[in-house]
Amino acid sequence: MTNKDELKFPLLFDGAMGTYYREKAKNPLPACEMANLFDSQVILQIHREYVEAGAGAIKTNTFQANSRALNADMDVVERVIQTGIALAREATKDTSVKVFANIGQIGPDGLFFFEDYKPLLDIFLKEGIEYFLFETFSSFHCLDEIAAYIKAKSPRAFVIVSFSISPDGQTRYGEFGESLLERAARCEAIDALGFNCVSGPLHLREYLEKIDLPDKPLSIMPNAGYPTVINGRTFYSNDKDYFANAILKLLDYGVEIIGGCCGTGPEFIKEIANKLADYRILRKPRQKAREMRLGNPYAENLFRNKLENGKMPIAVEYDPPQNLDMENYLENSKKLYNAGADAITIADCPVGRVRMDASLTAYKIKNELGVDPIVHLTCRDRNINATKALLLGLNIENILNVILITGDPIPTAEKDEVKSVFQFNSTKLASFVEEMNDNIFTNKMNIGAALNINARNFDVELKRAKKKEEAGVNVFYTQPVISRQAVKNMKKARAELKAYIMGGLMPVVSYRNAVFLDAEISGISVEGEVIQKYKDADKEEAKRLAVEITLYFGKEIKDYVDGYYLITPFNRVDLIQEVLESLR
Repeated sequence: MTNKDELKFPLLFDGAMGTYYREKAKNPLPACEMANLFDSQVILQIHREYVEAGAGAIKTNTFQANSRALNADMDVVERVIQTGIALAREATKDTSVKVFANIGQIGPDGLFFFEDYKPLLDIFLKEGIEYFLFETFSSFHCLDEIAAYIKAKSPRAFVIVSFSISPDGQTRYGEFGESLLERAARCEAIDALGFNCVSGPLHLREYLEKIDLPDKPLSIMPNAGYPTVINGRTFYSNDKDYFANAILKLLDYGVEIIGGCCGTGPEFIKEIANKLADYRILRKPRQKAREMRLGNPYAENLFRNKLENGKMPIAVEYDPPQNLDMENYLENSKKLYNAGADAITIADCPVGRVRMDASLTAYKIKNELGVDPIVHLTCRDRNINATKALLLGLNIENILNVILITGDPIPTAEKDEVKSVFQFNSTKLASFVEEMNDNIFTNKMNIGAALNINARNFDVELKRAKKKEEAGVNVFYTQPVISRQAVKNMKKARAELKAYIMGGLMPVVSYRNAVFLDAEISGISVEGEVIQKYKDADKEEAKRLAVEITLYFGKEIKDYVDGYYLITPFNRVDLIQEVLESLR
């Protein structure tokens, strides 16, 4: 039993506090939560306006009441929360309007922790709050732990969690709204769930039409619409009639909790309240959208099929050109294919230096040569939107194999002109692609990632690899094996990882190259004995050694890998041809 029995559904919440406070206050504070202490009469008046407008529930002015957001000690935060609760209670005195604790996401990276929330929850619970709204979250992370803690302390508490998604259904960290709702629905301590902020009511309704909806009560509190920035100030649509009609239509999809977010003031809520009593809800049938997306997940993926059938495929990394000489690149790619390469992997501007776009190069290889490409995608140069757009384009062209890497940093001398993005790392990117596999693609992307077989602390590297597996990675491409320790690490990886392993091999072309690789290239370790073999070797002898040593380590790791991943040094296609022919 929860306090849900005391709520009247459909439950109408208030609108925005932050944007409306900036309209109402003569000298608005940068953090509206601090107005609880220094502009309390304005906050109280805003609450009262929402109550008078017809809201059945209001939120405390505590959305970002935490030490990090307010840059304040915990005793200040406690005063902000306590005063915020008192103001909301004063505004709802002698009414049936419920007061909800309003708590936002702490931290900008999508990884928030229960320990950050516990002191805040304790303040609300100590003050007797039994209704909680966690809104504008971009990830689920520890929300189940937070909700469970509340229920353990207050069993009758009612907990709503709400996520912010773009019109195409993703959070700013690339998580899909449908998956977030599914996770929240599985948590017994969460009573209602939904979306708020970022999108307007039309886009959220269109998204609800595309997804499978959970059985728990749905909460939708959109923005007034898309914002417009004029002279540094943000303005939203003021069409309260349109907003109210759009909100009421959400009730047809089973939405039971409604309200407004950024740009919505008391007049918006009043318009909804006036129309709500006469609105006739026309229930839409529950959907089975996920069933429509089912298919043969790797039907056209030849490389993936070779892995599944134990064919020991060989992928060759051959960097795209730095200029417009595509003819030579295609000619060499064809040579590699004829020598036995099952796929060409194409690096994405390695070491932060510009080369021809990896995805466009992959398109050329596939469509002009019929060679299966494997595209590297870095987190360095693209945000979520650009990455999704690129993945959609690759998938529609049946380029279905990717290697996700965080990416080398931009060289120091260029940082003033060229900025890295790094909105996520390779593990988060893998989770994002896997979400697209589940929610968008009928022919799945085969998700690859790097495995540093030469890591000094290989146990830590294996832990990272297992996290990547959990995120959706199903193929690891290792750094080149040029030492006995790397062979041992490969054996350990085989024993502990579930994903396919493509064992990395790279010919060392000279003594100078061997010393440089060992000393300066991160992730590569060349055994001392190997380095010494090259010390007095001439060009012909070095070439013989390059092939011989590569094949030796290929044989050493054969029992621990599902295929080989050859890396072409210095455009030496001739060396890779010899290795390919011998491996075949």
